Amino acid sequence: MNKYIPHTALDLETMLAACGVTSVDELFSDVPKSVLFQRDYDLPAGQSELEVMDQIERLASQNHSQMIPFVGAGSYDHYVPTIIKPLTSRSEFATSYTPYQPEVSQGTLTYIFEFQTMMSRLLDLPVANASMYDAFTAAAEAAMMMNAVTKRNKIYVATTAHPSYKRVIETYARFRGFEVLPLPEVNGRVDVAASAALMDDTVSGVIVQSPNFYGLIEDVTPLANKLHEHKGLMTLAVNPLAFAIIKTPGEMNVDIVVGDAQPFGIGLQYGGPYIGFVVSTDALVRKLPGRIVGETVDVDGKRAYVLTLRAREQDIRRDKATSNICSNQSLNVLAASIFLSTMGPAGLKEMANQNYQKAHYAHDAITKLPGFSKVYDEQFFNEFVVQTPYEYAVVKRALERESILPGVDLGDGKILFCVTEKRTKPQIDQLVDVLGGLRG
Repeated sequence: MNKYIPHTALDLETMLAACGVTSVDELFSDVPKSVLFQRDYDLPAGQSELEVMDQIERLASQNHSQMIPFVGAGSYDHYVPTIIKPLTSRSEFATSYTPYQPEVSQGTLTYIFEFQTMMSRLLDLPVANASMYDAFTAAAEAAMMMNAVTKRNKIYVATTAHPSYKRVIETYARFRGFEVLPLPEVNGRVDVAASAALMDDTVSGVIVQSPNFYGLIEDVTPLANKLHEHKGLMTLAVNPLAFAIIKTPGEMNVDIVVGDAQPFGIGLQYGGPYIGFVVSTDALVRKLPGRIVGETVDVDGKRAYVLTLRAREQDIRRDKATSNICSNQSLNVLAASIFLSTMGPAGLKEMANQNYQKAHYAHDAITKLPGFSKVYDEQFFNEFVVQTPYEYAVVKRALERESILPGVDLGDGKILFCVTEKRTKPQIDQLVDVLGGLRG
């Protein structure tokens, strides 16, 4: 009997008898012996709970968890209110699954509805969904939406977007049979004039990120207008926090907005899980992937919530679906809903302003140092690129000695730094001092 299986000898004997065989090996008699695993597992001996916890703590101590991060590129170190963990840890939330039965899922359906409502208002478009995996898969879903609506198969993706957008969309395209092409850029942003010249009746849609991978703010209004002349669709990939203080996607005539709600009360969590979203115009509601919660009334006339428009993605019409994604990310939706409710419009605006102001303070201080210069003149949100002749390994080593996590190496002497509202003035000044000391 395998020592890692908790069944007793009597348990095994009873189960084998019920199956009509005399041994476990007899159950696998049809499998050639040459492919069977016939030696002991390379696993350590069993340990007590205290010994296991001690081992886990020793391993965890190897992580540099106390480092001050100045790195973003898709995962951001934002404030997580202390109220979030106690609420999301409650058993009725932590164990929730897809709320197929509204009569027993009103709590889950309510907070998904509230999340949709808040995202819709923030991004200034009327319809929002829930339960995308992350920003990158949400963008791939948006590409399939645009193809399905326009009945075309050509998508342009900005080269100023996070590289993972292009890679994930291309992975989907390989199996869904559509073309992915690059948009030209100039000075770190989409070259609107050159991109507009590419728009014609064969283009199903365009995907641009703002703030983009370099932190720069993109205004896609002229490109969206040109695209609409050819019946194409405009998708904007976003950090939603930025739109508490900058021009909204709705104001830019965008059709679809995708992104990740990770900045809203969801910690770094070693890269995930996060919560992607898709927000769109009313005209595209029946092509939205994931799930949509709608408001109705029950038999007593009381307000109630249900999943709506679901036939497009599962159940009896899967072969006709734009998407078959049906994972439940609602625990992260709950965290984001609590965060947005706690912060409110004024708190969210203050948080966004701090990201903007602190990033500009750090950028100005760093680019005044000998050996560091700015790369782009455009407006940015909480990320920025600087140029330096110092090798990245030298910069990284100097910062890590002071428990500072450096920005992302972009190559060619360029480093992408990120500053969120959590970074204090002394921490930013320490970063600048270490970089200034490199000349010595």
